[in-house]
Amino acid sequence: MSEKLSRFYGTKDYIASDELQNSVNVAIALGRPLLVKGEPGTGKTMLAKSAAESLGLKFIIWNIKSTTKAQEGLYVYDTVQRLYDSQFGDRDVSDIKQYIRLGKLGEAFTSDVPVVLLIDEIDKADLEFPNDLLWELDIMSFYIPETGETITAKNRPIVIITSNAEKELPDAFLRRCIFHYIDFPDKEMMKSIIKVHHPGLEENLLQQAMEAFYSLRNVSGLLKKPSTSELLDWVQALALGGIEPERISRELPFLGVLLKKNQDLDRIPRHQHERGGRQRPFPYSQRG
Repeated sequence: MSEKLSRFYGTKDYIASDELQNSVNVAIALGRPLLVKGEPGTGKTMLAKSAAESLGLKFIIWNIKSTTKAQEGLYVYDTVQRLYDSQFGDRDVSDIKQYIRLGKLGEAFTSDVPVVLLIDEIDKADLEFPNDLLWELDIMSFYIPETGETITAKNRPIVIITSNAEKELPDAFLRRCIFHYIDFPDKEMMKSIIKVHHPGLEENLLQQAMEAFYSLRNVSGLLKKPSTSELLDWVQALALGGIEPERISRELPFLGVLLKKNQDLDRIPRHQHERGGRQRPFPYSQRG
């Protein structure tokens, strides 16, 4: 990989702060996984895709679930298929290698070209999952006892790991990672993000929408604050719906685009009542 391609600057569709760019580039330089945290909707998953696009690398995603085991990321031995073939098939079942299927980490190791590997939402797995990957991520190889084969990375992948902080990750795992917390975008950063995705948006509409959005996020007691992705959908809905900017200061059209829980939808009028009926800081209408 050339020096030019070894640095990440974001892409035209993904605006990365200087601090985030530095974290990605330090992780690349040190050959360490980058652990990224931040509230939902701050672009953790899109960061890995953007890094692959920016650096011109192949992109591999390993989506983690509550039932995912670390072993699955290395390889899976399909004993069921081998048993079936031994009873009903005409294949030579003594060749165990044909029943070995590489996982996402195995794919990244054996790729002929450098890759960005995203291990998405690692905190969904059990507590032992991160520790079970420590050795393989350190030495960039793993052993398959069924075949006596050692799989060694042809090219060290750039590993980006996301977490929503649902569980605390082990200290031993954290020590091996570069860490970055993606702060929720401030108004200036958010305006830049919106203009990337909706370049033709009328300025007054954008300004009124952002004022209402940040006021809404400041309401106490919300179970799920609206995120960047929901704001992007909302401003698009406002534009497509022909909503006048002045209307946003009086009501909140298409509220269901921003809030996704019944309790939060109910919280808005309660919040107004608690303020003693003073002038609304943001609107409440759920319909356009």
